[in-house]
Amino acid sequence: MRFGSSILPALIAIPLGLAFAWIGSLHFRNPEPFEAIVPAYLGWPRFWNYASGGMEIVLGLGLTVPWSRRRSAQILLLLVLAMSLANLNMWVNDLPFNGTRLSTRGHLVRWTIQIALLLVLAGLGRPWLAHPSRSNRSS
Repeated sequence: MRFGSSILPALIAIPLGLAFAWIGSLHFRNPEPFEAIVPAYLGWPRFWNYASGGMEIVLGLGLTVPWSRRRSAQILLLLVLAMSLANLNMWVNDLPFNGTRLSTRGHLVRWTIQIALLLVLAGLGRPWLAHPSRSNRSS
């Protein structure tokens, strides 16, 4: 059974999507910790915080819906890669997140989780395959 045709994607995508939406809502309810880790060279931390939070909400909810799951996962993959700049900035400049500074080990754990998240999003988004509905027509 293909990954995309089984129930496995839903079992992964729905809780992951709801987690993204919840974390995205935190960008609006408690923006300061997120704004504090935006790299200075980007400027406008409030804009980047609200933009990424809004995208996390919309795309997270998109993961929960079968017809939008693949595209939402693909865009979230790019968003998480872009947000890695904030995580790297947090590590390099030893910035606290919500009052907590991570040790080197803590940052390595965080990056390991981030890589796993990227792999899951790549599996859900399957950016290397033709669109399933197009490839199924030739079968």
